[in-house]
Amino acid sequence: MGFTKHLANGIISTVISVAITAVQADGDEWTTNDLLLSVAVSAFLSGFFTSYFAE
Repeated sequence: MGFTKHLANGIISTVISVAITAVQADGDEWTTNDLLLSVAVSAFLSGFFTSYFAE
């Protein structure tokens, strides 16, 4: 059950981060898709590994 908890934390972190970034992005310097993809990967890994190593 530990893996599903870590996976859920990663997904929750991804959803929150991508939603906030999508609202705030104005697309002047980067394409929005590239920006959202990089935020999604970073947020998922951050949420997953923070949960994993917090135990």
